[in-house]
Amino acid sequence: MTKFTCTSPVDGSVYAERAVTTDADARTAFAAARRAQADWAALPIAKRAEYCTAMVDAMLSMKDEIATELAWQMGRPISQGAGELGGFEERARHMIAIAEDALAPIDVGPKEGFTRAINRLPLGVVFVLAPWNFPYLTAVNSIIPALMAGNAVVLKHAEQTFLTGERFARAAEMAGLPDGLFANIAVTHDQTAGLIRERLADQVNFTGSVGGGAAIETAAAGTFAGVGLELGGKDAAYVLADADLDFAIENLADGAFFNSGQSCCGIERIYVHADLHDAFVEGLAAFVQRSFTLDTPLDPATNLGPLVRTSAADFVRGQIDAAVAAGARACVDTSAFSRDAKGTPYMAPQVLSNVDHSMSVMTDESFGPVVGIMKVADDAEAIRLMNDSEFGLTGSLWSRDLARVEQLAPQVEAGTIFMNRCDYLDPALAWTGIRHSGRGTTLSRVGYEALTRPKSYHFRHAI
Repeated sequence: MTKFTCTSPVDGSVYAERAVTTDADARTAFAAARRAQADWAALPIAKRAEYCTAMVDAMLSMKDEIATELAWQMGRPISQGAGELGGFEERARHMIAIAEDALAPIDVGPKEGFTRAINRLPLGVVFVLAPWNFPYLTAVNSIIPALMAGNAVVLKHAEQTFLTGERFARAAEMAGLPDGLFANIAVTHDQTAGLIRERLADQVNFTGSVGGGAAIETAAAGTFAGVGLELGGKDAAYVLADADLDFAIENLADGAFFNSGQSCCGIERIYVHADLHDAFVEGLAAFVQRSFTLDTPLDPATNLGPLVRTSAADFVRGQIDAAVAAGARACVDTSAFSRDAKGTPYMAPQVLSNVDHSMSVMTDESFGPVVGIMKVADDAEAIRLMNDSEFGLTGSLWSRDLARVEQLAPQVEAGTIFMNRCDYLDPALAWTGIRHSGRGTTLSRVGYEALTRPKSYHFRHAI
C-alpha cells in the first residue's frame, strides 16, 4: 500500500503516515461532490454563509492543537502557529461578508422595452491544491469563497501537511456541511494530474512551485477547465532616502525571515538608496543578530524554526556560499546561532551585502532565511532592478512621501505594491501575480469572478 509520510523537520522522525487515496475512491469523491453541488447552489447565499461561518468557527476551536501540529509538520514555531489561524479567520470572514454583494446580479442599465442582467453562477466542482508553507492561509483563499459561490470543493493538500486537509474535513463535518460537498483526498502528483486530465473538476486552484504550476497547466490542456496558479516569488523592497530607518529595518526583517523565509511573498531582495545604505545594512544585521532565536519550534521562546527539510536548507546555504565566493559579504555571525548546522534543516538567518544580479541569491527564489541588499543611486535604478526578475508577486516601497510612492508604484511590475509594509494579504484586495508568479486571482470581490461564470439575460418585452 502506498503511503504519505510526514517526516518532521523538528527531529527527522516520522510524524504521521496515511494511505494514499485510491484512484477509484478519488473519483467517487468527485462524483459525490458534483451530486451535492446542485442542491448547495440552490441555497440562498445567506444560508451558505451560515454553514461556512460554522466551518470557520469549528476550525478555530482546534487552534491549540493546530499550532503544535504545524510545528511538527513543517517547523513553524508554536509561538507563531496561532497567528496563521488569525489570518485564516480574517480572510474567511471577509469573503463570507462580501459574498452577497460580490455575487449579486449585475445591472447593465435600462433599455426601453428590454430587461437585461448578468448573473454569476457557480462553476461546479473546484479542486484545491494547497501547499505546506502556509497550509491554512493558502487553502482558505479558495475553499471558503468557492463554497460561498455555490461550488463543491475537493481538497488535496501537500504531502508534508496532509493533516491540514484532515482538519478542513473535520471542520466541514462539525459545521454540518451536506454530505459530499467537501472532500479531502490524499493523492500523489501523478494521480492529481490524472484527475485533472479526466476533467473531474471545473476549476483547479494551485499554490506552489513554478514547476508544479507548469505541470498543472499541462494536465489541464484541452479540458477547458479553469486554472488558477499562485506560484513563486522573488519579492523586492526599495528603501528610499526619506524612509524611517528603524521602522523599515524591523518590518523588513520580519518580511524576510518570518516562517524561516518560506513565504511566496517574503522579502528576498532589498534595494536601498545610497544615503541610507550603510546604516541600513548595519542596522538590519544587528537587528537580525539580536532578535532571532533559532531552535526547536516546540519551545515557546523560539521565533525561527527549521526549514521544512534539509535539502531546502542546503539549497539556500549553497546560494549564500556562491554569493560570498563571488564577492558578497555575509553580515550576520552565524556562529552565534548554536542550533545552526549543515546537514540539518536548522539554518541561521543571513544578510548579504555587496551583491548583484549575477548571483543566484538575487535572482532565483531562495525560500529560506536570507536576504540580499544592494545600494542604488536613485529611483530609476531601484525600479529597474526591482523589475529585473522573472517573478512578480509583490513589491514594497518604504518612504514618508505618499505622493512620491503613488508615482513610483505603477512602475513596479507586480501584483501587489505595498507602502511601508510587506508580506501581508489584505482580503479586501485582489491577490494575484504576473510572469512566473502565476495567473488568476483569489480574495476580494474580484476573486469571486474566478469561481463563477457569467450568465446573461436578455428579455424583450411583449409588443
